[in-house]
Amino acid sequence: MSGPEDPGIPGFAYRTVTAGPTEYRPGVAGDGPPVLLLHGFPQTHFCWRRVAPALTPAHTVVVCDLKGYGVTRAAPGGPLGEGYGNRERAAELVAVMADLGFDRFAVVGHDRGARVGYRMALDHPGVVERLAVLNVVPTVDQFERMAADAALDYYPWFLLAQPAPFAERLIGGSAEYFLRHVLETWVAAPGAISAEATERYLRAFTPEVIAGMCADYRAAFHLDRPLDAADRARGHRIACPVLVHWGAEEGAMSDGPLGVWRTWADDVRGGPLASGHFVPEEAPEALAASLRDFLGEISRPSGAA
Repeated sequence: MSGPEDPGIPGFAYRTVTAGPTEYRPGVAGDGPPVLLLHGFPQTHFCWRRVAPALTPAHTVVVCDLKGYGVTRAAPGGPLGEGYGNRERAAELVAVMADLGFDRFAVVGHDRGARVGYRMALDHPGVVERLAVLNVVPTVDQFERMAADAALDYYPWFLLAQPAPFAERLIGGSAEYFLRHVLETWVAAPGAISAEATERYLRAFTPEVIAGMCADYRAAFHLDRPLDAADRARGHRIACPVLVHWGAEEGAMSDGPLGVWRTWADDVRGGPLASGHFVPEEAPEALAASLRDFLGEISRPSGAA
């Protein structure tokens, strides 16, 4: 089981921070304007091991497991995923960053982490200076895009959102097989996820984490989807610049998400990278170079107390 003894990413200093009902263990390294990196399903912050160090010469980089994943500790979610919605998780991570001394920062999120990131930008526009999202469109748009050609690719959205404990028991019965299947089939080329990383993710794939992941997906269906729809209906937009990347080999993103994001923000840029779904691990050099350019436009020190 992954726990506080987990070594994390070499070169990062870790500490425990409590925000609301959740215990987080963020890691910090580097110097300069702060940037928070958030991972996706079914991984941990270790997915940033080849990107985060490339940003530390010019930025203070914070890595942190999402609520429900990795070494975070929190109470189980409610029947609809209460406690694991993106609004609550975003607010908790804003509090974590404030505890670390950062009241304004950039956010980079992959997959589920990107969903927390854009919600943070919507709910806390004075906090999020820049936003980068990888392999996603907003949750309400995602559900609307799940037509026949893409529906099979997005089975976790519906399987994990089933009422507890259906998904927990199914996945828990073959946890290693399930996790390996995702890591081996969502990539552009075999072996893209290293053996070391796979073992890290397997150690973190505990019954508690499986339950947290299911709560995440229940919240997406029952809480995040209608919240996004309400924001879209009233024209609530992301105020900061947005960088969008996706894997060129990920079929479900083949039509490109830039048009969708331009309905949510004025300053949107980006494009595909040579990757499958797991961009931070499949295209770390290209992603780090793009992030350095994007984050380098921040011209003033930000937030360090």
